[in-house]
Amino acid sequence: QVQLVESGGGLVQAGGSLRLSCAASGRTFSSYAMGWFRQAPGKEREFVAAISWSGGSTYYADSVKGRFTISRDNAKNTVYLQMNSLKPEDTAVYYCAARIIGPSSWSREYDYWGQGTQVTVSS
Repeated sequence: QVQLVESGGGLVQAGGSLRLSCAASGRTFSSYAMGWFRQAPGKEREFVAAISWSGGSTYYADSVKGRFTISRDNAKNTVYLQMNSLKPEDTAVYYCAARIIGPSSWSREYDYWGQGTQVTVSS
C-alpha cells in the first residue's frame, strides 16, 4: 500500500515556475514507477510526465516537453515536478500516481493516487 500526498500548487503568472512535490508513505517507494497527471475543469485527466523506479528513464507529454522536469529522491520518498514557463493552459489539478511496473502514460494503469494539488496560471 502506498499513500501519496501532493503539495506545491498555487497561483502563478504566465511565464512563472512552480515545483510540485509528491510525498509517498511506505518503505517500497523505490519499487514504484511514478507519474504526474492533470485534469482541467470539464476535461479528462491527461498524462503529464512519468519516471522509472530508478529515475533513469523519464517520459513527457508533448505539451510540456522542454518546460517540465520530473525527478525523484528515493531516500526522501518523494517525486517532483518542476514546471517552468507556465502557460494558462497548464491550469489544472495535478495528481501524482504510482504503479509497481514500469512508467506508463495511461492513467488506468496506475494503482495509487494522491488527492491532487491545484495549479492556476494567470495570463
